[in-house]
Amino acid sequence: MIYTIFAPEKLVGQAMLPASKSISNRALVLHALAGGQMNDIHNLSDCDDTKVMIRALSEKNPETVDILAAGTAMRFLTAYFAATPSNCIITGTERMLQRPIKVLVEALRSLGADIEYTEKEGFPPLHIRGKALRGGSLLLPGNVSSQYISALLMIAPTLKEGLKITLTGKIISRPYLNLTLQLMHEFGAEAEWTGEAELTVKPKPYQTVSYFVENDWSAASYWYQMVALSGSASAITLQGLQAKSFQGDSKVAELFEQLGVKTTFSKKSEDLLHGGTVLLTQTGEVCSRMEYDFINQPDLAQTFVVTCALLNIPFHFTGLQSLKIKETDRIAALIAEMKKLGYSLSEANDSELFWNGERCEASFANDAIATYEDHRMAMAFAPATLRIPYLQISDPGVVTKSYPTYWDALRNLGFRIEAK
Repeated sequence: MIYTIFAPEKLVGQAMLPASKSISNRALVLHALAGGQMNDIHNLSDCDDTKVMIRALSEKNPETVDILAAGTAMRFLTAYFAATPSNCIITGTERMLQRPIKVLVEALRSLGADIEYTEKEGFPPLHIRGKALRGGSLLLPGNVSSQYISALLMIAPTLKEGLKITLTGKIISRPYLNLTLQLMHEFGAEAEWTGEAELTVKPKPYQTVSYFVENDWSAASYWYQMVALSGSASAITLQGLQAKSFQGDSKVAELFEQLGVKTTFSKKSEDLLHGGTVLLTQTGEVCSRMEYDFINQPDLAQTFVVTCALLNIPFHFTGLQSLKIKETDRIAALIAEMKKLGYSLSEANDSELFWNGERCEASFANDAIATYEDHRMAMAFAPATLRIPYLQISDPGVVTKSYPTYWDALRNLGFRIEAK
């Protein structure tokens, strides 16, 4: 299917946001380890990744767990099943079977886990025979996916000896680790940074708690993008976002100040009951060039690449190494699809993306934007219609991975979407 998208003349109203996928998936694992009931977690995300987690954790003694394209579920559930009584094979889509998992498997094996590769060494599918693990100490590179480290942290309170993780080199995505620690604390664990690069978790059982999931700051980034690209009269209201959020992507509020978007948090008590309300408006004040290291917020990179180019703001973004192993190679995908909009991007060192104003012939009028089975490609490119007559997006259904109501939210704000 292909969507052809036309933007409204004026962008004013309230946008629907999904619950945080990152918080939902962590809360589900912690609640399962505490022995809690699923209905104790409120405002769970309804995205594909979270549905996969719910299904896997709800089924008793599954023989095969198919997590489809959910990378978070693959990492978190590998650790969960390794540390709990189980005997199952965990698998996924063709792309998922190409995403490396050796670092996590080797770490779990060193803690006593029984895990075998059923096909290619270092990649899923995995045969896991779960059992109580002893724990101990691990030495891991700090530049591996934070989901590997979070997966290990979350099972650590159940380990006989607890766990100490020492990270070497540059630590990427530290905010995601802090988010994991915060949720662990809320479920009764004793886990903390005991050094600049050292994490320590004591062997202390989780407690069951009633938990409310905050809305998703990553999803909010697309509305910031739309306000930046629209007219000066634009005003978007978002609900369920906390000013002092542990979500790393809450950094979007500060970063979009450089692109002319002002964030106003409501102080009304009735708004705070819904988790907080945010008003986005334009200031008209934009930077002449943007440089940023996305090492801690890699999921925001696509949004800022598209926004800066369409605002004619040269940029140099670094810290993008994890984009090579996401749902697709996001660096290559951005270069290919931005060319369709008439922008020639360049990359360097497998971790940098920059644009110095180079243009090329655009082809978007006849050439749909490819999404590469990547939800963020669809959502980051759709707002471009605020600067061009229309845009075609192929395979628009990929947004269900994290933001199932994305297209409905656009329609509610006046976007016209034609399907063919």
